[in-house]
Amino acid sequence: MSAISVRAAVDHRGVDIEFDVAAGEVLAVLGPNGAGKSTALHVVAGTVRPDRGVVRVGERVLTDTSKGVHVATHDRRVGLMLQDPLLFPHLTVARNVAFAPRSSRPAHWLAEVDAEDLADRMPRQLSGGQAQRVALARALAAEPDVLLLDEPLAGLDVSAATTVRKVLRRVLARDGRSAVLITHDVLDVLTLADRVVVLESGKVAETGSAAEVLARPRSRFGARFAGVNLVGGIAGPDGVLTTEWGQVWHGNPDADLSSGDSAVALFAPAAVAVYRDKPHGSPRNTVEVTVAELDSRGTTIRVRADEQPDGAPGLAADITADSAAEMRVTPGERVYFTVKAQEVSFHPGQ
Repeated sequence: MSAISVRAAVDHRGVDIEFDVAAGEVLAVLGPNGAGKSTALHVVAGTVRPDRGVVRVGERVLTDTSKGVHVATHDRRVGLMLQDPLLFPHLTVARNVAFAPRSSRPAHWLAEVDAEDLADRMPRQLSGGQAQRVALARALAAEPDVLLLDEPLAGLDVSAATTVRKVLRRVLARDGRSAVLITHDVLDVLTLADRVVVLESGKVAETGSAAEVLARPRSRFGARFAGVNLVGGIAGPDGVLTTEWGQVWHGNPDADLSSGDSAVALFAPAAVAVYRDKPHGSPRNTVEVTVAELDSRGTTIRVRADEQPDGAPGLAADITADSAAEMRVTPGERVYFTVKAQEVSFHPGQ
């Protein structure tokens, strides 16, 4: 396992960043378009030369502009996986994996990503999810010290993304390989990342554990990215999560979640209904909250509650302007938020 240390300035792109990745850690890099995320990744890969900076992987110095050091990309022992799998169209799957620099045991790595049955196929015969699993096998076959992932799930449908995400989680957790992941998907952060760096305008805006950044974002993009409701607790049997203050939530647990695990409940503000009086009937999740603020979003009003007992941002509900006008909800009032169990998903916590 090798730690990563990056300090780099790329003047013409307005990027000046510094971050570290511990040995065996997965770092998610978040930020708006043009913030410098891909530049950071390609500086580590060696495909972008910084104007000033140092890149270290373990004891190896890959870039040091003050000493004129720039190790060639193919000698960096860095694996790069992009949104486009970039498989060679004229080679079979097995030969694509074997083509990787220092490739070892291509059949083994295809098996590791659940793609051994695809070995004899051509890339044109693969689905998007299958192609990404092959691209991952090719990256791993080179036995890299570091794995760089630039939105590898962005072009996949929900089912394929779920499959590839599970493969990534298994491979990264088992091998303990340091990785840097660029993503715009909160599920990638929840299920894959140990820590998060948020970039804004080419600089590090905030950093922290995945749970901290999602629950208590300190940057504008962090808050925007975490525009979902997140409740932390302990997973119980039969799709139940209990918070540290005794609140019980019902939802759909991730397949890898076991009773007793630290977990988070995730659901969209649009899935939350607001009532003045406690409702009776179908909604299984009902919590009484104090309204903190109301925010107009065009035809929608976001009702934000006071922060949760653990200090996490208050729950949010998106309701129509007509509903808000009819209820005449104002800050300081007590109301009930409800959300159906099928709208709530449980995922492993940090």
